[in-house]
Amino acid sequence: MLRYLTAGESHGQALVVIVEGLPAGMLVTAKDISSELARRRLGFGRGPRQKFEEDEIVLLSGIRHGRTLGSPVAIEIKNSEWFRSDVWHEEMSPEPGKTKKPLTQPRPGHADLTGMQKYGFDDARDVLERASARETAARVAAGALAKVLLAQIDVFVMSHVLQLGSARNENPARPQRTDLSKIDDSSVRCFDLQAEAKMIQEIEAAAKDGDSLGGIVEVLAYGLPVGLGSYVHWDRKLDGLLAQAIMSIQAVKGVEIGNGFDVASRRGSEAHDAITWDQADNSYKRETSLAGGTEGGMSTGEMLVVRAAMKPLSTLNRPTLKTVDMVTKQETVSFKERTDVTAVPAMGVVAETMVALVLAQEAQRKFGGDSVDEFKQNVENFAQRLR
Repeated sequence: MLRYLTAGESHGQALVVIVEGLPAGMLVTAKDISSELARRRLGFGRGPRQKFEEDEIVLLSGIRHGRTLGSPVAIEIKNSEWFRSDVWHEEMSPEPGKTKKPLTQPRPGHADLTGMQKYGFDDARDVLERASARETAARVAAGALAKVLLAQIDVFVMSHVLQLGSARNENPARPQRTDLSKIDDSSVRCFDLQAEAKMIQEIEAAAKDGDSLGGIVEVLAYGLPVGLGSYVHWDRKLDGLLAQAIMSIQAVKGVEIGNGFDVASRRGSEAHDAITWDQADNSYKRETSLAGGTEGGMSTGEMLVVRAAMKPLSTLNRPTLKTVDMVTKQETVSFKERTDVTAVPAMGVVAETMVALVLAQEAQRKFGGDSVDEFKQNVENFAQRLR
């Protein structure tokens, strides 16, 4: 079964991710991974770090001559900022020593204070370097491999921004597979041009005030086979796995599968997806996507719909959030690290990653296969049985 582990700090020398469970024979190049990492750096409202952070990757193991070997894949993502600055060599050195500038004014809404209390630290940098969303670059690298695996069975995962601040895309039309390049070309990764203009205005206004913005992204997965996940065990339900994966993204505070919050206010007669028989395709269909492509903890074979709500970032360009200095215990404002006005467009790419990793994991659990050809054959055999 697919699993992965990330390591590294925001301003450390590198991030590392190890991915285990990929079948042998899958065609992968460094470009497949670096192109996904480049998408994570997209978005109007990002900070200056995105302009010089190159995300240079090194494929350390598990891939030979462009093919996976079936052994763990290890990827290093070098931190170009660390190599450019002696400051970070000293601050993040593993050698014995002590920082000259401890951070003792924890930011409300961040991991700073609770992390310091949990581990007994007296410097918030011991917490924030790992809690930083920079860690998601390693996840995106792992997710790139998951997307390549899903592509073997014609599953495609994409995302778009539904809301940024109070500006919302009210167009009911959902993007299709072929619309991803159009979405990525949008400075806020929005599918609707009118909503895009309003979102940009919100970002500009927040930037002027030194403030930050949150928002909502929608992740869509096309081409899923029936039966990923399980109704048998609570910890194998697909929607539960997706909710955990999405909630693990830094600053995400809400997850919705399909129209979950909307149908809570409806009567049962209007809250479910009617089942029909498609004679031409020789398969069952749902007329709507209220359940988001899952029923009973399993994929139905319809489009998967997952939404993630991200809070405004807790680091502000004009710090105004009240806090307490942990040394003097006096009231002050939180310290400032380099930050974004919003990271919602980038979060959409990370959310794609987490959905892809869950789907790839569950596809491997259901269909198995030591080689990619065996994996694909197992999927086809199952599809033939359904037909």
